[in-house]
Amino acid sequence: MSSTIGTQEMTPAHASGDNIEASRVAGTSVYSTDGDKLGTVDDIVLGKRDGQVKYAILASGGFLGIGEDYYPLPWQVLKYDERQGGYVIGITIDQLQNGPKFAGEARPSWNDPAYGRGIDDYYGPFPAY
Repeated sequence: MSSTIGTQEMTPAHASGDNIEASRVAGTSVYSTDGDKLGTVDDIVLGKRDGQVKYAILASGGFLGIGEDYYPLPWQVLKYDERQGGYVIGITIDQLQNGPKFAGEARPSWNDPAYGRGIDDYYGPFPAY
């Protein structure tokens, strides 16, 4: 089913250009600049008041979701690469593994500003590609 807004035809579950639906971000692969697959986007964190995407939660390791670690990444460090069909970040697997992370059951408190600052401080300043 499609609908028309102005002169553009809109189709459900479709985004193009620089836009993507949040439901389509989950599961997207994340690679290092060397082309190594680091994991997949598990979730995104949005600002309640400003509506901006703050963090992508990268799931890495484990098997079929068991034993995975979750790495919150500032959204600005992810760059979409059409050739890879996924996001690229300018860090190594070692840098990722030494960064902020949590286990699946131990979700952080996103209401704690110090937690967010710790993530931003670890990854900042954001690498330019």
